[in-house]
Amino acid sequence: MSDKKIRITQVASGNGRKPGQQATLIGLGLNKISKTIEVTATPEVLGMVNKVKHLLKVEELA
Repeated sequence: MSDKKIRITQVASGNGRKPGQQATLIGLGLNKISKTIEVTATPEVLGMVNKVKHLLKVEELA
């Protein structure tokens, strides 16, 4: 298992997006522009981030 952490910030709205993309944002815990979360970079989380990468800013944490 990886202990790498990432910081995810929502930079665009999920309104008007496909329902799957809106659900992915909610699953990540993001529902407002500028909301930020810090999570462990598991394959599941990275897959969700990849699905909505055009709506997010992702940073690796030391």
